Amino acid sequence: MGSIIEINDTLKISKQRGFPADLTLEQHVEDSSKSRWFLNKRFKFLNPDERLYHRPPARVFLVEEVGDRWLYWGNAFILEQTIGGGETSGVYEIVKIYDPEFQRRMTVEESPHGKSYFNDNPKSLLPEVALNVL
Repeated sequence: MGSIIEINDTLKISKQRGFPADLTLEQHVEDSSKSRWFLNKRFKFLNPDERLYHRPPARVFLVEEVGDRWLYWGNAFILEQTIGGGETSGVYEIVKIYDPEFQRRMTVEESPHGKSYFNDNPKSLLPEVALNVL
């Protein structure tokens, strides 16, 4: 009997699995200062596979899963996690929210190929081998 536990530096969750329902891109772009309310707040999450997240003081990237697209929001601390039965649940605290311009760049540059919420092309330089893999 075996199980595969993946180690992650990214907490990617949808609103249905624990991303704050009231934290929206539209409102964040309109007035990012309102997003400050979410800082230092704790939220529960659930992911359908077994993952081990970095623990404080190490941060994880906080990514909202929108359909099959990735939207980077900032950083979080994983305060509690339970792994078992093919899923991972826990509690996280939002410790940083990116300003909208940086959020867009981060999403474009760090999302897996074809998964960025935005349609921009990354500007980072990658070796030719990496381009074929992506």
